[in-house]
Amino acid sequence: MTDSGADLGALTQGAEEALPEGALGKQLRRGEPLRVKLGIDPTAPDIHFGHVVVLAKLAQFQQLGHQVVLIIGDYTARVGDPSGRDTQRPVLSAEEIETNARTFTDQAFKVLDADRTEVRFNSEWLGMGTSELFGLVSKVTVAQLLAREDFRKRMAEERPLSVLELLYPILQGYDSVAVRADVELGGTDQKFNLLLARDIQQAYGQPGQSIVTMPILPGLDGTQRMSKSLGNYVGVTDPPAEMFGKLMSIPDAAMGDYYRLLLGEDVPAGEAVEAKRNLARRLTERFHGDGAGEEGEAAFDRVHKRGEAPAEMPERSLEDLGLAEEAGGEDSHVHLPALLAALFELSTSEARRLISGGGVKLDGEAVPPEPLDVPAGDVRGRVVQVGKRRFARVL
Repeated sequence: MTDSGADLGALTQGAEEALPEGALGKQLRRGEPLRVKLGIDPTAPDIHFGHVVVLAKLAQFQQLGHQVVLIIGDYTARVGDPSGRDTQRPVLSAEEIETNARTFTDQAFKVLDADRTEVRFNSEWLGMGTSELFGLVSKVTVAQLLAREDFRKRMAEERPLSVLELLYPILQGYDSVAVRADVELGGTDQKFNLLLARDIQQAYGQPGQSIVTMPILPGLDGTQRMSKSLGNYVGVTDPPAEMFGKLMSIPDAAMGDYYRLLLGEDVPAGEAVEAKRNLARRLTERFHGDGAGEEGEAAFDRVHKRGEAPAEMPERSLEDLGLAEEAGGEDSHVHLPALLAALFELSTSEARRLISGGGVKLDGEAVPPEPLDVPAGDVRGRVVQVGKRRFARVL
């Protein structure tokens, strides 16, 4: 192991808090590898840059010789983490959770060293019997749970708070018992859960973990946290052109957070647009390799500086989309909202709003609000554009 004082400085750099105060330093001074845990619930199919903030800190522990334990919360995802929410989170189906969980580890290894990562699924231990579950919940009081701000607020405002949601931090806390975690990482919104896990460990006779919380990365809107459900995210598997384009859309005011949390640097001096291009190039290269930043930038300039369609885009036929029974037939028509819904995973009502607002183009020309049913020949072979970054060619 390396020098504990230097390690502590590196591991807490950029972190919001390391609690209890002095605990991590004491653990590092023992000179033994620590078991460092991060849990992620597979509530969406992709890992985004918001996750990367915490994964990168986890990778730092790994690089310093500590044992990283990545827990895929396939069991807790059935409950839904209520952290920071003022309403109950929708419960996913078992099939959705399984599908999402399959992609998570591969994507996490874009940041972590796969050969040095212990991957666990919390269904291994949370599918416990009734007596074990009763033993677990007996170690936590209602007063402890209602100390949590979002629970207390919902109770005060007489909004629904399910027993299932109250169980979530208890189940997550038991993850730390199951893997005997020394340290747990999470976003600042996870502070209550991480500290409760420490209490649960101690109730089971284990040493309590220390915790390190990381700031929350704002989404592409610059205000709300990055989230797949809000659509304001950059996925680690987004193609280079899409990744670069999304990063170019962040507000100037949010650039400081992106530089600090994703690159560990301050925004360079100079024009904001050049700083943003530098950020987009470097992050695109980080996840796609050498040359990907220039590739993404060239695609961005093609569309946004020269007004051209991208060189590569999805291509779908009307027949594959189920929107034209008779290819080339004189009476064959296409309902434009249905076409947009099929091409871009929109609702038809959202597609109608985009058309009426002038946000849809065919070969660079705005589609008029009427008619919505057009001959198939009017769209076949043409490029459909929605907003600034979404394109598809209709065959």
